[in-house]
Amino acid sequence: MLTQSSPIAAIATAPGRGGIGVVRVSGNDLSSLLAALFPDYVLAPRVATYLPFLDADGSVIDQGLAIYFKAPHSYTGQDVLELQGHGGPIVLQMLLSRCLAAGQDIGLRLAEPGEFTQRAFLNDKLDLAQAEAVADLIEAATEAAVKSASLSLSGAFSRVIHVLVDQVVQLRMLVEATLDFPEEEIDFLEKSDARGQLDRIRQSLGKVVEQAAQGALLRNGLNVVLAGQPNVGKSSLLNALAGDDIAIVTPIAGTTRDKVVQTIHIEGVPLNVIDTAGIREAIGLETIDVVERIGIERTWNEVAKADVIIHLMDAGRGPTKDDELIEERFPADVPVIRVWNKIDLSGHQAAIDVSPEATHIYVSAHEHYGIDLLRNELLRIAGWQQTGESLFMARERHLQALQLAYQHLEHAAGHAAQNDQALDLFAEELRLTQDRLNSITGEFSSDDLLGVIFSRFCIGK
Repeated sequence: MLTQSSPIAAIATAPGRGGIGVVRVSGNDLSSLLAALFPDYVLAPRVATYLPFLDADGSVIDQGLAIYFKAPHSYTGQDVLELQGHGGPIVLQMLLSRCLAAGQDIGLRLAEPGEFTQRAFLNDKLDLAQAEAVADLIEAATEAAVKSASLSLSGAFSRVIHVLVDQVVQLRMLVEATLDFPEEEIDFLEKSDARGQLDRIRQSLGKVVEQAAQGALLRNGLNVVLAGQPNVGKSSLLNALAGDDIAIVTPIAGTTRDKVVQTIHIEGVPLNVIDTAGIREAIGLETIDVVERIGIERTWNEVAKADVIIHLMDAGRGPTKDDELIEERFPADVPVIRVWNKIDLSGHQAAIDVSPEATHIYVSAHEHYGIDLLRNELLRIAGWQQTGESLFMARERHLQALQLAYQHLEHAAGHAAQNDQALDLFAEELRLTQDRLNSITGEFSSDDLLGVIFSRFCIGK
């Protein structure tokens, strides 16, 4: 990221043609730019003014609305100018070029990705969690994801974190005061109810971790790989889960030679379902033609990256040697759902059998029997729970910070159990807890972390 002292400009609307397009400028003082762009107009702050957008030679580029937001009452906390014209890419590029030329004397330059939102964070208009929620809201693919991102953007997630931080700080003050005045000989843990305070903070944090994990699921989804022998109905199952004819289905074994990826949504949770080439493990790769061999190798590559594996088998013929060999190669740490397909031909009923050893589901992808059982099992494995509470759109770094904070509270509880003998360690674990929580909202974040976060935003945001 470049210095925030220089003013920046960018096209703020998505590439392509549209009814309206926006060019945005932000800087500490845009008065000279306003005078150069609109010599015959005085823009009142926060008032839309309809006027012509003129090129340097006085010719009209477009006509539209100009809105001036005077600092600090703007998105970035600086002076902001927005030009709203027609959404043609050439028109917007001409407007942007005109702004850059008119702003040469103040050092106006093109904005970096995410630089407008970064300035909003640096000028205390948003905290870090809210700033990240801006990108999440833009990228949201479901209504549930939109609601969660909006909740985080409104500051709800940050307020919960701040409450936790305040509780940790209060407890730290009591512990460290006891360390500072040991001569008082006060039974600190009993009279201040330190253990009770600590337990209540742990319970609250545990609840936030659960909500954040659910929100992260809305954002990231799961990679679900369909694996099995040729002609067991993997493509039919993909179509049944997607509710559309995504993959080609024929009675000919080995129709799928390469992976087919389709993102579906179940209860708002995105699942990336990957249909792969059928595996014939028992006969050996050397007896298979080169195209099918490549397809099988790619299947195993996808299996290695899976969050969930659906091992599809034919209910009519039962488990085979190939099925056993396939299962032996599955990663040990990845959940496997054993789905028995074609129950419309085998005479089985749609059912699910969940045990600590294995999960078996009987379905007919062709007739859509048992598909809801499979959908519910995917949600269960994902950890999704239907709750009446709103979820926060958490990112992986938020989850890691929350989990580490919870671990420090666990360590603090261990030190608290030793009464006054480990108060210094108790205080240190509380300090580390506070640092982890503060990293979520950005109170203690390095410049490197900020650079990574905001570089992933789109230009103009």
